[in-house]
Amino acid sequence: MKQSSLMGECLSELLGTFILVFFGVGAVNAACLSGAQAGLWQVAVVWGVAISLAIYTTGAISGAHINPAITIAMAVWRGFPKVKIGPYVLAQLLGAMAGSLLLYALYHGLIAHMEAQTAARGLPGSEMTAMVFGEYFPCPALKLPAETVPLWTAMLGEAIGTAFLACFVFSLTEKRNPEAPRFMVPLFIGLTVSIIISVIAPLTQAGLNPARDFGPRLVAYILGWGEVAIPGPRGGFFTVYILSPVIGAIVGAGAYLGLVRRYLPEEMIEAGQGNEKPRPRQTWSGSR
Repeated sequence: MKQSSLMGECLSELLGTFILVFFGVGAVNAACLSGAQAGLWQVAVVWGVAISLAIYTTGAISGAHINPAITIAMAVWRGFPKVKIGPYVLAQLLGAMAGSLLLYALYHGLIAHMEAQTAARGLPGSEMTAMVFGEYFPCPALKLPAETVPLWTAMLGEAIGTAFLACFVFSLTEKRNPEAPRFMVPLFIGLTVSIIISVIAPLTQAGLNPARDFGPRLVAYILGWGEVAIPGPRGGFFTVYILSPVIGAIVGAGAYLGLVRRYLPEEMIEAGQGNEKPRPRQTWSGSR
């Protein structure tokens, strides 16, 4: 069987992130610009399904990281080649930008309509439309005072959300975990994102993915939102939406490895006939 080349893996990451952004960020566009989604959970579910399908589509080629924070965590803890980090992250960023550009082509009319009702593009207040691409804290749609979500709270929220994501990704993809739902792993990773969004999104819009935030944010900057997009009215786009998810992913994956994986059985005894599940062979080890 032909092995995947780095080019193929990068194209896979580009496509996977494109799918993630087109449907996930697309749900944000639909919700904010037309009221198409009735509440946060509907947006979160679209995100979850989009991620699941992106993984099912591209996972066999590249592993479907589709998130620089996960790529870096894989390099730190699972031996993912460090020379591939740059190409993977670049591919993820380009996929996110491509998805955002296509969404703008579809929604530019609705964006213009909302701008006429709120603030002109690039002026203070235009984060109400810029939020359909990049992210802000607190979520502008809630119209909360800025002091309700200070910088440190936003950083903590993104770090905790991404830590849970990485923890569950490592758990679900762990070959020694007898409870992992093998063929349903992409679905459960998608549901992981959905439940995290449900808790974190009111604070920061739940980026959890540097490519998901910076790719669309860069598109918004280019399309005229300027400083409202980068660095944003409160700054923090780097510390909240890039640095915090990376740190969170490393910590969350490390916590799983240190607190759970090290106590898993070293190998599994194959199940016999009938419905018996594979049983752990009692060769326990504290090593990773």
